[in-house]
Amino acid sequence: MKYMNKSIEELHELLKSGEVTSKELIEESLELSHKVQDEYNAFVTILDNAKETEVTDNLLSGIPCGIKDNYSTKGILSTGSSNTLKDYVPFFDATAYAKLKEAGAIMVNKTAMDEFGMGGTGTTCHTGVVLNPWDKTRMCAGSSAGSACAVAAGVYPYATGSDTGDSIRKPAAYCGIVGYKPTYGMISRYGLFPFASSLDHLGVLTRNVKDAAIVVDNMKGIDKNDMTSWDSSKINLTKALTGDVKGKKLCFVKEITDLDNYKNASPELKAHLENYYKVLEKCKELGMEVDEVSVDRTLLNASASVYVVISCAEATSNMSNLTGIIFGPRSEGFDNWIDMVKDYRTKGFSSLIKRRFVIGSYVLQSQNQERYFRNAQRVRRLLVDAWKDLFKKYDAVILPVGIGPAKHFDSDKDMLSNDLETVTLDEHLQIGNYGGFPSITIPDGFVDGMPVGVNITGNCYDDENVLNIAYALEGAMEYKNQIAKEAE
Repeated sequence: MKYMNKSIEELHELLKSGEVTSKELIEESLELSHKVQDEYNAFVTILDNAKETEVTDNLLSGIPCGIKDNYSTKGILSTGSSNTLKDYVPFFDATAYAKLKEAGAIMVNKTAMDEFGMGGTGTTCHTGVVLNPWDKTRMCAGSSAGSACAVAAGVYPYATGSDTGDSIRKPAAYCGIVGYKPTYGMISRYGLFPFASSLDHLGVLTRNVKDAAIVVDNMKGIDKNDMTSWDSSKINLTKALTGDVKGKKLCFVKEITDLDNYKNASPELKAHLENYYKVLEKCKELGMEVDEVSVDRTLLNASASVYVVISCAEATSNMSNLTGIIFGPRSEGFDNWIDMVKDYRTKGFSSLIKRRFVIGSYVLQSQNQERYFRNAQRVRRLLVDAWKDLFKKYDAVILPVGIGPAKHFDSDKDMLSNDLETVTLDEHLQIGNYGGFPSITIPDGFVDGMPVGVNITGNCYDDENVLNIAYALEGAMEYKNQIAKEAE
C-alpha cells in the first residue's frame, strides 16, 4: 500500500493506530526520493540514514518531509544549490527546521533550487535542471523547484520553501499543489541563506490547504535570533479552517485579469483566464462578494523592474561574504586575496547570479542610488499602499498565477512570457513580498493537461482569514491532494 500520497492527518491516524510505522514511511519516502531523483532531478541530498521519531500527539511526528537546500541543517550538506557552497556543512539548524524537528518531523532529503533562490525556472541548480513531474518538457518554476516537484510527485505530504518574489507560490501552481507564504516574520528567517532580506519569506508546499496550516503552525513563532519575527502565539491556522466564508469580500484587478489587455494572447493564456473567471463564480456560490477594482496600470507595470532593482541590491550586500576565504572551496595559487576572490566568484557562480550581482552593485553605486534604488523603494511603497487601500474594504485579492501552465524549456514556445504586455500578469505575486502580505496559491484546474493555479493574498497578520478562504474554495473544486500524472 502507498502511504506518501496521503495527507498529514491521514498519515497521523495510521501511525497512531499502528497500521504503519514511522520507519515504514521513511523507507517508502526514500524509495520514492531515489525514483524522483532519477526522473526529475529534484534533490541535492537524499538522507538514506534518516531515522524514525516517536509518534506523539503532534500531527507531524513520525512523518517524512523535504527541506529546501537554503535552510541551514546542522551536520547535513546545505549548498543553496550553488557550487560556491557545494561542500558546506552548517554547524547549526535554521530555527524553522529546528521547530519541525522538535515536532517530530523527519527530513529525508534536501530539495534542489535555483542558485541561492535567485531564479524562477528551476534551471540554475548546481546539480542540474529540475523537471516538472506532469511533463518533463516543462519547468517547475522556482526557486523552490525541487520542493514543488517532490510534493507533486508524492514523495511526502510537504516540503519547506522560501519565497522572495513568488518562489513558493508559482512552483505550486505549475505543479498542481498548494504554496503558502505567511505574513513576513511569522516564521523566523534565522538560518535561511539570505537573498533579499526585506522580501524573503519562509513557507511550505503541500497538496492541500489544511496541511499547509498544520505545517506553518509548527514552524511559526517569535525568535530572538530574528528581530523581524513577531509573536503569533494567538494565531492558530488549523483551527481557523471552518470553511465558513459567507459575507467575505474579494476583489480582482481589472488591469491584470481583463483578457482585452492582451492583444497577442496565446490559447493557453485565454484558457487560463477563462478558467480563472469560473473560479470567481465558485467564490460567489460560496457566499462571497467578488468585485472588480482598478489599479493604475503604469504603477503595476513598474512592479517587475522594482523587484529586479531591490532584490539584486540586497543580494549583492547579503552575499558579500561569499569570498572563498571564510568558507567554500578556496581558490589556490594566487599571490593576493583580490585575485583569489575573483577566481572563486567567476568559477563558482552561474551566469544568472553574476548578472544579478552586477545589477545590484550598479544600482547601489552612489551616483546611481537616487535614480534606481531609491526610486524603486518609492514605487514599492506606492504598490504596497495600493494593496493596503484594497484591504480596507476587501478581505483578500484573488488573481490568477502566471500567464498559464508551466513554461516549456524551449523558450520559443513561450515567447509571450517575455512580452511587456504580460509581465504584470506573470509577476504580480511580487507585491505580496513588497508588503509582507500572507499569500497562498491553490490549484484551480488544467490547461492543455497541465495544472494552473489561483492566488489569494490578504492583509498582514490576517493569515487565518486568507487560509480559510482558500480552504473553502479548495473544497468547492476537485483539485485537492493531486499527484502528478507522470509520477503516479
